[in-house]
Amino acid sequence: MGFAENDPFPRRMVSAFADALGRFGWVEGKKIRIDYRFAAGDPTLFKTYAAELVGLSPDVILASTPTAVTALREQTHTIPIVFVLVVDPMGQGFVQSLARPGGNITGFGAFDPPIMGKWLELLKEIAPGVTWAAVIFSPDTASYAPLFNREIEAAAPSFGMTVTLAPVRSDAAIGEAIDLEAREAGGSVICLPDTFNARHRDVIIAAAARDRLPLIGTRDFTEAGGLISYIFDPIDLHAQAASYIDRILRGASPVQQPTKYSLTINLKTAKALGLTVPPGMLDLADEVIE
Repeated sequence: MGFAENDPFPRRMVSAFADALGRFGWVEGKKIRIDYRFAAGDPTLFKTYAAELVGLSPDVILASTPTAVTALREQTHTIPIVFVLVVDPMGQGFVQSLARPGGNITGFGAFDPPIMGKWLELLKEIAPGVTWAAVIFSPDTASYAPLFNREIEAAAPSFGMTVTLAPVRSDAAIGEAIDLEAREAGGSVICLPDTFNARHRDVIIAAAARDRLPLIGTRDFTEAGGLISYIFDPIDLHAQAASYIDRILRGASPVQQPTKYSLTINLKTAKALGLTVPPGMLDLADEVIE
């Protein structure tokens, strides 16, 4: 896992995965042994834990996030690896094609970069006064950030927005990037799906709240106080991965992309920001946090 062990959101992913395995008859402690490692967005830990897990000679490895896959790929070309939460698996060289992965890596793609245009559209709709945005990400763990950033920069002019890319590596850098947005009216924050951002979620949300900036990110950010999210269900993807684990020894399966995205709006945060959510947007929301 690319996330922290004590983070409730990835713990739900782990539980969903283990429960789904159980429905296939693989009950942990009885028919299967599972060793977990949580890298918590730390580039060094990804490499350390990848070496440890490969050293255990497992039958298969579940790798959550592209940084985990990269670290594991450096350690083995024979142990089957099933990935989840990976952007552009072909572009990152994890698979030869979506239909025929080849090699020892297969899994579930995620975060289609063009969805960033939808994020901007939703941000502008819920906060019409927004004219520019800081894009928060870590260059150490978000290897796919250039893909997302290109999509954001290309889409921004059509919504009357400009974009500031804000690569960060510390709490101080997060605060500086977000405070910069607050110096002029119309600022906002876009949090890329990134294990570093997940690890520093509370810091990012607190800074955005302090400066009264609308924030769009992944679902866990909205649950914790961010304004809005539009994303597939990462918990469900981990549950689906159990089906690959169940049949991985009978041959690799094609890579799958998410087909369903959900819109989550935090009304408490909207009220704190002085925003009125359009009724039509509330009607479209899959989940409203009050």
